[in-house]
Amino acid sequence: QLIADVMTLVERKGAIEKLIVAWSGDGNNVAHSWIHAAAGFGFELRLACPKAYAPDLDVVAAARKNGAKVILTERPDEAAAGADCLVTDTFVSMGDDNAETRRADLAPYRIDSKLMNKAAKDAVFLHCLPAHRGEEVSAEVMDGPQSAVFDEAENRLHAQKAILLWCFGI
Repeated sequence: QLIADVMTLVERKGAIEKLIVAWSGDGNNVAHSWIHAAAGFGFELRLACPKAYAPDLDVVAAARKNGAKVILTERPDEAAAGADCLVTDTFVSMGDDNAETRRADLAPYRIDSKLMNKAAKDAVFLHCLPAHRGEEVSAEVMDGPQSAVFDEAENRLHAQKAILLWCFGI
């Protein structure tokens, strides 16, 4: 997924090492992938997560040891300020048995037009899909002009083909 995300970001914004990416929501496995990507590609990553949903601090420490600029905050507006890209993931995943609690805890981390307005004027929105409009992202952002989610979804195919070629040494 992250290869497709990075591909989409480069298509939309150019050189990735100069960018600021802001994550808002659960510090889950997708957030961890963004943390690893920050170390590998050199962009600044700001993660806004409630304390109870923070990313694994060992993952953050390892990325920082490898040169990643990772900033942790509990304030989505702080993470989004001037960012080139806002990204999130579903607030409730398959197997989560505390859906209502998660929705309530993460609601202040929803990406909506107010949060997008804190980002750079030409910022893009990414989400690995499927998204739940009104939950982790508002419909106006998901379906708006700054959304790159459908390019991102298409790029998953291209990224997966490239990975297969790499695996086979072609």
